[in-house]
Amino acid sequence: MKKILIISTIIITLLVSIKEEKITIPNEAIRFRVVANSNSKEDQLLKKEIVNNLIPTIKETTNYDSIEDVRKSIKDNISLYTKIVDKTIKKSNLNKTFHINYGKNHFPEKTYDNIIYEEGDYESLVITLGGAKGKNFWCILFPPLCLVEKDNTTNYKSYIKEIINKYF
Repeated sequence: MKKILIISTIIITLLVSIKEEKITIPNEAIRFRVVANSNSKEDQLLKKEIVNNLIPTIKETTNYDSIEDVRKSIKDNISLYTKIVDKTIKKSNLNKTFHINYGKNHFPEKTYDNIIYEEGDYESLVITLGGAKGKNFWCILFPPLCLVEKDNTTNYKSYIKEIINKYF
């Protein structure tokens, strides 16, 4: 009986500790998303390559404390982002089309690290590759949550809350 009580306590504790936390990203945020053509290995690798090639430039061009400055910089640099994506696709020798859109775009619900990000239409920079039927990469450009490297010593949930509190 004692073993059953201990096991039950452990199970209940685990269930409570893995409960997903729902975080609402502030309205004054700008998301970034790259949607792969498909879930094929080739298309997913291309998506990752595009993200890896864009992030340094996006980080450099959106390094502002105000959302207005970030908005202006994104608009001013769409052609630069387009060149980077185009160059990456040509280098991969894949004949893929792409589209870049900055404005209101639809995002499905996403769970990352037990945090639920709600579905909705959000201000965002979205790059779709080909038919855009594959898994996607997404993060938040402002406040700059996707440009933070996560390691084992970082408490990501607390950091997200810190960034949101800093800017809002």
